[in-house]
Amino acid sequence: MVAGTDKAHHFIVYAALMFAVGFVKPKHWQWIAVFFFCWSGAIELIQPYVNRFGEWLDLAANTGGLISGFIIARIMAYFCRKHLYSTS
Repeated sequence: MVAGTDKAHHFIVYAALMFAVGFVKPKHWQWIAVFFFCWSGAIELIQPYVNRFGEWLDLAANTGGLISGFIIARIMAYFCRKHLYSTS
């Protein structure tokens, strides 16, 4: 097991998932974000039926990761684009 809390792992994984979408920002990125959120919720709802515990705080950590990953990606994309056009 990797050091850290379970919620931190949820946050980091979903931030990384959304970072890729946020950096490229495809035409329908909002639907991808909604899909990730719904998928996360579905996983939490299904867990009690497969001998695990679903937690609303996991869903909150996942959602926070999605939002943070997108914001960080957009900031990085802005500076990468600015740097790319200023050097050429």
